[in-house]
Amino acid sequence: MDVTQALSLLGGISPQVFMKRYWQKKPLLVRQAVPDFKPLLDRAQLFELAANEDAQTRMVIQEPGSKPGWRFKHGPFQRRALPPLKQPGWSILVQGVDLHHERVHDLMNQFRFVPDARLDDLMISYATDGGGVGPHYDSYDVFLLQAHGKRRWRIGRQKDLSLQPDVPLKILANFEPEVEYVLEPGDLLYLPPRYAHDGIAEGECMTYSIGFRIPNRAELARELLQRLAEDAEEAVGVSLYRDPNQPAVAQPAEIPARMLEFAQDALQDALQDSRALARGLGEYLTEPKPNVWFDARVAAAKDAQTLKALGVRLDRRTRMMFDAHHVFINGESFSASGRDAAFMRVLANERALSARDVCSLSAQALPLVTAWWVNGWLQVLE
Repeated sequence: MDVTQALSLLGGISPQVFMKRYWQKKPLLVRQAVPDFKPLLDRAQLFELAANEDAQTRMVIQEPGSKPGWRFKHGPFQRRALPPLKQPGWSILVQGVDLHHERVHDLMNQFRFVPDARLDDLMISYATDGGGVGPHYDSYDVFLLQAHGKRRWRIGRQKDLSLQPDVPLKILANFEPEVEYVLEPGDLLYLPPRYAHDGIAEGECMTYSIGFRIPNRAELARELLQRLAEDAEEAVGVSLYRDPNQPAVAQPAEIPARMLEFAQDALQDALQDSRALARGLGEYLTEPKPNVWFDARVAAAKDAQTLKALGVRLDRRTRMMFDAHHVFINGESFSASGRDAAFMRVLANERALSARDVCSLSAQALPLVTAWWVNGWLQVLE
């Protein structure tokens, strides 16, 4: 992607300018970011997906005049479990639709001017008239693309983040909107993290939310320490604790200070391996979500020739990234250098590799790509 080229998706500015002026800084409203946009799934298809056990679906029903005034349920939901379409004030939210629908996946990929390490998923929210999830804030960046009908958005830089008590949703207690917009199909609204917003359907509507993950420090530390622990023996060796100068003790239950120093040194040695840290981070960032599974194939002798003849593309569920020394795919890491590394980076960036490039892979890399194909991580180019 040429990040200096102006995009209608961003209102005629380039991704480079957007990231500098707006990303994590302030909202951006783009009218007709996707001109003449039509929903990629109709209502019946979305309801069918909401009944799928592999989809993550939630339902929010407003109950005015009752306590707490909101009802919240986790799916899946069969069609008969949904309220009547004429009943106002209810919504269903289907997470990760990009994992199930190729055209939705393609739409989400238009936002890859943000690193894949941050791009999370595309959620579709369907609502009847007046439906919404209440004023709230998200701890991640989000693009809100109106797909069908109209939704009124009230937004504001909320300072008071206290929540309404005894409500099954995280709804702001004292929401103070600063501006409001009515979005129609094709309109796009970007909101930085913690920017409060309240979207209310005006008639039946569907909104697509492209969300971006934000790992927190504690989460990263936990994941990386767990992954470093798996390689601890290789990283720090198996030298034994020695204490030839340990005196006799009157308090045998006290942990020796020397043993604490030994443990600290071992941990520091493990953390000083920068490549191990990078490897752990890449594996974590490409780990498939718990609800993701792949259709493995039966390996055949002609598989490599098939890929060389047709080329390959990443399955829409596959996450692939790289750093200076590794290639990461679906939670696994591989050392990469030279021409093979260049081809693997093309595959990660473009999510496809031509037949000509597959033919140029080394005798070591081709079996690896073939194994990914057998695992269901790749598809052939059409």
